[in-house]
This record gives sequence, C-alpha cells and structure tokens, in this order.
Amino acid sequence: MTDENLKQFEKLKNGVLGKVLSKEALERLGRVKIANPVLSTQLELYLVQLYQSGQLKGKIDDKKLKQILNVLVPKKRKTKIKRK
Repeated sequence: MTDENLKQFEKLKNGVLGKVLSKEALERLGRVKIANPVLSTQLELYLVQLYQSGQLKGKIDDKKLKQILNVLVPKKRKTKIKRK
C-alpha cells in the first residue's frame, strides 16, 4: 500500500469507528491500543468489516465491546504450582 492509500484507510477507519462506538467504547479502544497495539488493530479491522457488511445495528457500547474483546482474545490457561 502507498502512503496515500494508508491515509485514506485511516480516515475511513476513524470515521467508521466514530460512528459505531460510544464514547466509553472509544476510550476503551484507546486503552487497548496503548496496552496491545496488535489486538487493537485486529479489533478495528473487525469492527470496520462488521460495519461494511451491514451487521452492526446501532452503536456499540462499552459492554458490547468487552464481549467482542473476549471473543478475539484467546483464553489463557490457568497455571497451578504445586509445592512439596
């Protein structure tokens, strides 16, 4: 992709995210971006795809965004330490 294509995509992505996410959800996305940029990118692309395919009905609030994050993040195994 060229720089111009990247700029256009960023503009499209930010516009879509502004339309579909509530204020609280946007704040959470910002915190996720700081903590885990790769996960943030995956989440943003997923939300843009949902929007473009018409699967989003209304705004996504913070609770719904948490549910989406739980789907995207693989479950961690619990580790037990046995001491003798």
